[in-house]
Amino acid sequence: MKTNLTLIGMPGAGKSTVGIILAKNLGLGFIDTDVLIQTRQQKSLQQILDESGHLELRAIEEAEILQLDVANHVIATGGSAAYSEKAMQHLQRTSTIIFLEVDFGVLQKRIRNFTTRGIAKAAHQSFQDLFDERQRLYRTYAEVTIDANRLDQDALAVKIAEELGR
Repeated sequence: MKTNLTLIGMPGAGKSTVGIILAKNLGLGFIDTDVLIQTRQQKSLQQILDESGHLELRAIEEAEILQLDVANHVIATGGSAAYSEKAMQHLQRTSTIIFLEVDFGVLQKRIRNFTTRGIAKAAHQSFQDLFDERQRLYRTYAEVTIDANRLDQDALAVKIAEELGR
C-alpha cells in the first residue's frame, strides 16, 4: 500500500519547503534525501560534486533512496533522483509520485546559485539543457503533476493534499 508521498522536480521547484508543510498539514513524517546524503557523507552536495563528480553524486543518491524503508512520510528527492530507474521504482512501490512542475523562466528567477548549489549535472550542461533533459524523466515517473508556478508554498501544499483527496 502506498502510504508515502514523494515529491520530484527541478532544483528550485520547492520540494523541500512544500514537503515540510505538506507533512505537517497531513501529520506525516518528512525526509529530504539531499539532507540524508549530506548527513551520511559529512559533506555538502557541492563538495561531493567537486571531489567526485555528478555521476558519483547520482550513485550516492540512488543508494540512499534504495535504503529508504518508511511509511507515512513525505519524501523530497534531489532533482536528479529521476535518473535512477531503480530508485524511482523503489519509491513507486510505497509512494504516490508527485511532480512539482515549474517553468524554466520561473526556476531561473528562483535559483541564483546555479554553479554552487550542488546540482548533479555534467560540466558542459547548461541549466536549460538540464531542464530539458529532466522534464521527460519527471513526466515518466509522475503519477500526479502539479503546476507549481504561481502558488506560494502553503497554497501548493494545500493543492497537493486536495488533489490526492487528503
